Amino acid sequence: MAEEQKPPLIEAEPVRHNSTWGMLCHLTSLAAYIGIPFGHILGPLIVWLIKKDEDPFVDDQGKESLNFQISMTLYILIAALFIVVLIGILLVIALVILHIVLVVIASIRAYKGELYRYPLTIRFIK
Repeated sequence: MAEEQKPPLIEAEPVRHNSTWGMLCHLTSLAAYIGIPFGHILGPLIVWLIKKDEDPFVDDQGKESLNFQISMTLYILIAALFIVVLIGILLVIALVILHIVLVVIASIRAYKGELYRYPLTIRFIK
């Protein structure tokens, strides 16, 4: 009698691991504040490129983070143009505070395994 072969057991990664990578897609954008040029884009881009094929959650959150970082870059550049008329200084400060707060919120939500959508985001990467 031939023995019936059972498929090998595949252990799924714990959700915490995947949500940690999703969280890192957001948190690495804060690299710009420690002096890494374009760190706000490079950090999420690196995490996304490494893990996007392994987990749909990381793929989604990586795209979301990149879209938000590119959008914020455009908004800050536009606000910087208004520095000439002095309102730009307040706009840049407000955008930096908004950026930090939204990244922290997104990181917490991603760590909990929730899909997060940033407000004011232009969808460059679909």
